[in-house]
Amino acid sequence: KFMNKELIERVDKKIEKYLKKIDELEAYNSKLVLDAFRKFQVSESDFQATTGYGYGDTGRDKIEKIFAYILDAEKALVRSQFISGTHALTTTFFGLLRPNDTLLAITGKPYDTLDEVIGIKENNSSLASFGIKYHQIDLLDNDFNYQEIASYLKENPCKVIEIQRSIGYSTRDAISIEKIERVVKLIKSIQKDVIIMVDNCYTEMTSVKTPLSVGCDIIVGSLIKNLGGGIAPNGAYVAGRADLVELVAERLTVPGQGSEVGPSLGINKQILQGLYMAPSVVASSLKINNYMWLSYDFLLNGYNDGYRSEYIDAHTPIHESGHLMGLDDYYDYSYTWDCAGLLDMQGANVGDHNIYSKLAFGWVEPYVVTGDAKITLKPSSSSPECILIKDNYSNSICSILPTARGSPTVRPLATAKKLFRRRFLIESKSVDIESRNAQVIGDILLPIEPASS
Repeated sequence: KFMNKELIERVDKKIEKYLKKIDELEAYNSKLVLDAFRKFQVSESDFQATTGYGYGDTGRDKIEKIFAYILDAEKALVRSQFISGTHALTTTFFGLLRPNDTLLAITGKPYDTLDEVIGIKENNSSLASFGIKYHQIDLLDNDFNYQEIASYLKENPCKVIEIQRSIGYSTRDAISIEKIERVVKLIKSIQKDVIIMVDNCYTEMTSVKTPLSVGCDIIVGSLIKNLGGGIAPNGAYVAGRADLVELVAERLTVPGQGSEVGPSLGINKQILQGLYMAPSVVASSLKINNYMWLSYDFLLNGYNDGYRSEYIDAHTPIHESGHLMGLDDYYDYSYTWDCAGLLDMQGANVGDHNIYSKLAFGWVEPYVVTGDAKITLKPSSSSPECILIKDNYSNSICSILPTARGSPTVRPLATAKKLFRRRFLIESKSVDIESRNAQVIGDILLPIEPASS
């Protein structure tokens, strides 16, 4: 019904300028890959497998020259012996850092998978266990905190500065090449010999330049992401200054042999096929980000009751995503009753998911009340806290029950128990809904189970 030609054409027209830029980027990257294949004369013999030590693997060596060319690097290390991007990052850290060196992360805390690598979480094999110090500077408004970075570098010599381009598990924006270029100039003006290392995962071929093009020293990425094109079965790459890449190679294999060893084990063809497809795969992914499966006009218009916004209104996608995750509507379809008091994303499409929903998702762990206790709750919108009252607890506390839109009513717990007779969750909920001309601040109590007949 909704996937009709007219709708698709209308949406395409609205995002035409973004699609055109992506098409141009895809054409640039496709030409770059084909130029590299021609320059280094890729042939069928390069697909042959090597085993054992891997000395003289001409296909592997050619692939690394191609990656260096595409990534604007002096040298590249492209190996299936890297089991993941995290492994490649770890190998790079241990290849570049020595005891008493300092690692500075300037995009905040890196991926959770690096917590035990760095020593943020204790591990006897971490960088910290080898006497390597760590400091991080968080981003400021989706950009580098240039002032704090400059102040820190003027007082503290660093060996490696780490930048994570992708958002990882955070909600920030990805780091653009333009921002990286600016911060590199600042860093090098203070400590010209510091090594700037970039976690490049998920960001390859999303711009014409690479971090190496704007002054970074070494970059790391995974082949099960962008440059693998969905075809390479595993592996990762490290690229940049030749001396630094060789240090990493000697950590991956063995000092004295480094990048000269490491058998390809028959993966060369898949790596080259993945790289050939990467410009198209990345472009398709970028295009998908410009589409959404609901009316673009509806997102701009907002509610149908007169509320309008110049910004995208995401309330319905969030509500419908709740259904995808297993939640029901919290209102009856005559629109005369709402069990969440019109203060919930699954009710009136406003505010936040209530604590019952979050408990169902596994996002909270409640305090369980079995006797007299004094518990102070933080707002549930920012803290995973709530109170669970079992049905055998009968203290004389009162609860605020939402009974009508913007009109909570205080009732004794005994009355509430008579209504629901099971177990209750209490959360601290603050809602400010300008579009509904209502502001409700208080404790919301919801039944986990309905009353039995």
